[in-house]
Amino acid sequence: MALRIIRELGDPVLGKRAKEVREMTPKLRQLIEDMKETMYDSDGVGLAAPQVGMLKRIVVIDVSAEQDQPLVLINPEIIEKDGEQTGWEGCLSVPGKSGQVTRPKHVVAKAYNENMEEYTIEGEDLLARAICHELDHLDGHMYVELVEGRLYTNEELDAMMAEEEAAAEKEAEEKA
Repeated sequence: MALRIIRELGDPVLGKRAKEVREMTPKLRQLIEDMKETMYDSDGVGLAAPQVGMLKRIVVIDVSAEQDQPLVLINPEIIEKDGEQTGWEGCLSVPGKSGQVTRPKHVVAKAYNENMEEYTIEGEDLLARAICHELDHLDGHMYVELVEGRLYTNEELDAMMAEEEAAAEKEAEEKA
């Protein structure tokens, strides 16, 4: 396994549509393992092949707290979505920035695993968000196109969260 270089906003490959995977090869298996390692090393919850410079319709996602439940989606497509959630979203290809994005609260997608066996995956909340975010990459889109308002640096976001937490604590003390 090897760490791959993550392409960043402005790299032309991120604006291109990825190509369908027709068969699993040893090179693609290696790509998938490298993508998992790169995602974990970067503390991400998802990574799409275009983010490491490969125009293949492959995504890896792991929203587990222990980062030990990787999902591999090959040629994924969302077949059902409903509900709505708005929350902070970031991207390994836009390091140090976050923005508010509205996504479906629940999605169902079909994809193939590493053995090219079709399966269906259902996700809610963070998993639904991650599926939508990573599939956007496969079509040459990035979350910054959907941000409501502006992008915030991680430092600005941390400060905002700390202020909100302090205000909530003060309000709770006043009620007590």
